Amino acid sequence: MLDEDVAQRTATLRQLHYFLQIMPSSANTHTMLHGKKMINYDTPRRESGDLYAFFDERLLKKKAKELAPCLSSCCIFLTGMMGCGKTTVGKVLSEALGYAFVDSDTYVEQAAGEISVAQIFQQYGESVFRDNESKALQELSSKSQQVVATGGGAVVHPINWEYMRKGITVFLDVPLDALARRIAAVGTDSRPLLDFDSGDPYTKALMRLSTLLEKRVEKYSRANVTVSLSSMCSIYMLNGSFISLSLNLLFD
Repeated sequence: MLDEDVAQRTATLRQLHYFLQIMPSSANTHTMLHGKKMINYDTPRRESGDLYAFFDERLLKKKAKELAPCLSSCCIFLTGMMGCGKTTVGKVLSEALGYAFVDSDTYVEQAAGEISVAQIFQQYGESVFRDNESKALQELSSKSQQVVATGGGAVVHPINWEYMRKGITVFLDVPLDALARRIAAVGTDSRPLLDFDSGDPYTKALMRLSTLLEKRVEKYSRANVTVSLSSMCSIYMLNGSFISLSLNLLFD
């Protein structure tokens, strides 16, 4: 790669860093996600008419307009442990950039005839799922203007990096404690690698996540951009469902 190309790519990654930093601060991002207002019990509430919220929204749109041409329509692949917020962040990011959002697990399920990931694991085993996941990433990497939320274990297979390196990879690094608490709250029905029959859900999730992260952490570190979410806040939608999203982003 020529020096000019390296400089341009570095500048683009810095812009993406900054954009991801300001993105969650926009009060309107919550509405973009689900079309519903959410209550955040950990930070001061901002109404949509609030001056600061209005400024955040304008800044988000301005920076998205500046960033989009620099991306040259390439895909953005979000990586990270299960429950780290890849889908949540991906939907906001794609909305802001005017990109399509794709969840690779959903893509695999649709290709398999609407069979869930949990069912694929149960009926065919993890190896079959991983093969299907690699095929999905290969297909998605040939497309443009997409934000792709990858499965937590996608980084383990070298071939997947060949596909994801056609775009920009982002690692969402979330503390294990926050992940375990979120997973314990929402359950493990859709997460076959974390499914357990008995015991304290939080403790079981934390132990299993620790084992998985130990195997994957070096792979995650290969991402072009690392977003370290040092603190997670619990956000509850008015209908009572639960998601997690960081409002304090620190960049490595």
